[in-house]
Amino acid sequence: MSAQDIQSLVDLGATLAQAKAALRDGNDVNEAATRFFEGRYDVVVDADDEPMPEASGSRVKRAARIETPPEEAEDDEELEDDGEVEDFAVDYDSDVEMQPQRHSDGSGVDPYAGIFFSKDRREEVIEVEDTPKMDKLEDGTLIPIMTQGEWMKGCPEGGEQGLLFQLYSLLSSAPCGCPSQCGHTIDRDKRMFFGITPKFSAYVANLRASVSHRCPTCSVLFCLACGDRIDSEKASAPDYDPLFHCPNLQGVILGIGLFKLEHLHIEQSQGPNSDPAQSNANKKKRKVTAVNDQVESNDEVLRPTVFPKGKKAKGGTGYAGNPQEDTSGQLEALMAQQERDTEAASLMEEVRVFLPSLCRLGGARTSDYLVHPTALAHLRRRFNPVASSLLRNDSLTDMSDRNTLYFELFEWLETISNHEALASMMAMPIMVQTSSTPLKVQTGLARRGAGAEPGPRERTIIYEGSSGPRELMESIVIQAQAAMKGLGVVQDEATREKVMTEEEKRQSTLVIPEQAKGKAKALPMIDDNVKLRKFCERIISTAASVDRSLRETKGDAFVERLHASLPKIHSSTRSHSETEVIGATDAETQRIYVDWASRVRFEYCDLTTPPPPVDPNDKPAPAFVDDPIPNYLHSYNGEIRMLANADIPKRSLAIAKELAVLTTNLPVAWDSSVFLRVDEARVDIIKALIIGPEGTPFLFDIFLGPSYNQQPPNVKYITTNGGRFRFNPNLYADGKVCLSLLGTWAGPGWVSGKSTLLQGSLHVLISIQSMILNDEPYLNEPAWSESSGTSQSMAYSANVRRMVVNTAMLGALKSPPEPFGDVIRTHFRLKAASIIKQLDKWLSMDDGRTTDGRNHGDAGSILRGESGGSQNGFKRDIEELKGIFRTLSD
Repeated sequence: MSAQDIQSLVDLGATLAQAKAALRDGNDVNEAATRFFEGRYDVVVDADDEPMPEASGSRVKRAARIETPPEEAEDDEELEDDGEVEDFAVDYDSDVEMQPQRHSDGSGVDPYAGIFFSKDRREEVIEVEDTPKMDKLEDGTLIPIMTQGEWMKGCPEGGEQGLLFQLYSLLSSAPCGCPSQCGHTIDRDKRMFFGITPKFSAYVANLRASVSHRCPTCSVLFCLACGDRIDSEKASAPDYDPLFHCPNLQGVILGIGLFKLEHLHIEQSQGPNSDPAQSNANKKKRKVTAVNDQVESNDEVLRPTVFPKGKKAKGGTGYAGNPQEDTSGQLEALMAQQERDTEAASLMEEVRVFLPSLCRLGGARTSDYLVHPTALAHLRRRFNPVASSLLRNDSLTDMSDRNTLYFELFEWLETISNHEALASMMAMPIMVQTSSTPLKVQTGLARRGAGAEPGPRERTIIYEGSSGPRELMESIVIQAQAAMKGLGVVQDEATREKVMTEEEKRQSTLVIPEQAKGKAKALPMIDDNVKLRKFCERIISTAASVDRSLRETKGDAFVERLHASLPKIHSSTRSHSETEVIGATDAETQRIYVDWASRVRFEYCDLTTPPPPVDPNDKPAPAFVDDPIPNYLHSYNGEIRMLANADIPKRSLAIAKELAVLTTNLPVAWDSSVFLRVDEARVDIIKALIIGPEGTPFLFDIFLGPSYNQQPPNVKYITTNGGRFRFNPNLYADGKVCLSLLGTWAGPGWVSGKSTLLQGSLHVLISIQSMILNDEPYLNEPAWSESSGTSQSMAYSANVRRMVVNTAMLGALKSPPEPFGDVIRTHFRLKAASIIKQLDKWLSMDDGRTTDGRNHGDAGSILRGESGGSQNGFKRDIEELKGIFRTLSD
């Protein structure tokens, strides 16, 4: 136990007592460091007056250190006992890091359960940031040398921490001896392995030129990364590349390459001085569940609009938009985005060359078989955040426009899934940084004396589990499948399972990743429909290729468990009564509701209606008896039937893009949500159930007509009590939705070719949702928007509440509108307790007047109406509604 070894561990963040304890238990400093990173000595405390041993030439450093929970210690010990890193006897597949889930009865262990169901993991890690030393290349260029803290940054896994430390220590300080044992030794040059050149290609070229060393004593050629002999005959072959000689080179090259990729992505998306920890924290705060509880969206714009209590909608609601939208600068922005994407894709392609691949052109190399254990660590901590950011894109159109970058991303996902050592990463949760403390100088450094070199700064990072790569990819697969439906492309099972050939992949690439005068060059624009279809085919093919590779490398059971956890879009309405809230707290109930609503908010179903029975005595038979065009359960049935065989490419493209957004981005919240049902065969036919902020369901029929989206959709309001009730100044009893976005009111609104059903808080679904029910619906009328708190407004609200209970709640439960029967029943069952409290409050606020279904004019008719007291039926309706709630809970 030398002072140098002790100092090495102290530099890594260990206390003096922890360093001594680790060295006593370990065979060498590397093993001692691994034990320390596993958290085995967290309880060891230093004596306050114990002096620090001196070690010449030392510089204070501290690597990232994970604080491992005590219950994980046994698994860590098993991992260590598998073998030494140097002889690659360990299982590189990190499945062994996951806690197996034992069944409640103690029988059986699912070895992969932790991969799919451990997204609730939370790790707290101390990471450091120290100033890198600068070094000069032969041409005089100054470059930074990657510090140990930066090398190990972003890794919350204790076992992987040790692997990273060992490789860095070996290549930065350990001398390399001639394998012939002639006595010749050469010091490794840290600049060679960890010098960060401006271009990754320059780093690779420098390393390739210097990593092979010929012994001046015995003329043996050997590798400075591993110290092993290089066959001179092989080295003289024209296709020999010394960078594939050993796993150590693979580990360091991937580490540097992915470091550069991560930082380029951060710089491009957030600016050159962005803090990735804070960026991820912001994303986590804005997380909204999508498709099911395992897919997230970070789009802040798509959240439901709910008016603050007591606030009015200035100028009325639903009268907004700007057809004179300023589009200047959009072309420049698009070109700038293409340049950034080309730069990122080029770097990804350069780094992908060094990913382990047994399908490498020209045959697999040594490092393809002997994968360095840090390869998985690099991918999980550096590549995963980049892939996660790109896969969370909720716009299929944007992804298609950026296909240069996305096609390269798909190549990465296929390559990773093809290698057994890396494949499990596709299903493992991504640990993302959600928060961090400010940087501060390490404590306890003052005792080193005045004038000492400033020590590194540290911060505490919180990592939390999130959806894994394959799970994130499924959300864009769903978008792609929906877009294919919108384009009229019929997909059978064989098509969905097809894996593209290399030639088909090349044909599907629509933008060439080359640069000319600093600008990306595009191929001649082909038909937009074909472009989108090819991109969707590539997405679906990549997912099929990943699944096929996982099945080959991990087995059928692995893939079946994976698929069971993936988000799904259902093809027909089904029962959702399995969701229970008995005994749940308010917070748990709200979470259960959001999880349920997220699973069922978008579904395909059959909206056709069966033909009426034919009386054989009727002659002649009705024309529709032999009519091949079906009828639909929809207000626009006539218009729908007229477009049964229409082929309108621009409309198909608009619908395809629309569906891609709607499948995964409908707003869901405890207070208000949107549910859609789309006809399986006619995706231009939509029924919407919009839940107002007070938990009230309202039904709308939507038809995307022949001029969509050059013109707005056709929208009709259905919840009218047979055309008798008007709930809002914007919602007429005959079903008219008075909204400038729909062209049903004067004023700016729908932007031709740009507006959509959902995108943006001023567009149709969100606009309707925001005005359905709020504290003062009277204010939705522009002429009355300054009447907040007036007697007219209060009377209007009381009248609306009576109609809501009678029709939107009680009527919906007694005769649920199809195809939302199950949704309405489950909605009211989950929210019964909350709505009952709301009903009691409404009853206490009621003015006792007779309900006026017309709800128009200046509310004078409502004010002049007779006070019916308990005879207006409001109390009776509430009691009946509560009785139905009790039966729903039974």
